Amino acid sequence: MKSRKNITNMLVWLPALLLTLSAAAKFAGATVIVNNLTKAGIIPYFPLPALGFLELTCVALYLIPATWRIGFFLLCGYLGGAGAIEISQHLPPTAFILLTLVWIGVFLKDKSIFLREVTRSFARAGN
Repeated sequence: MKSRKNITNMLVWLPALLLTLSAAAKFAGATVIVNNLTKAGIIPYFPLPALGFLELTCVALYLIPATWRIGFFLLCGYLGGAGAIEISQHLPPTAFILLTLVWIGVFLKDKSIFLREVTRSFARAGN
């Protein structure tokens, strides 16, 4: 049971750490990020510091116990959009890999976030 908790913590904290590093790279104006986002046409509409702030906000909400659910859903949206941009620009789907880690971590943390409606549907069908 302890090893499951450790794996869950790793799958929650690893993507959070990587996203925090990604936000720091956006604040620093890393060349590879500037080039990729310029190529994708994102920079005129969403400057790098704003993207970094959005990313940090999602991660913070995800890590705070009282707000982790809303943080999870915001990260799903953020990483889904980032993954779509990566795919459209023929870049490696790094965001989808992070999104997969986030989903697995959240599933191990609290399955009810995925199974609540299914469970309710089965309960109603049995009545």
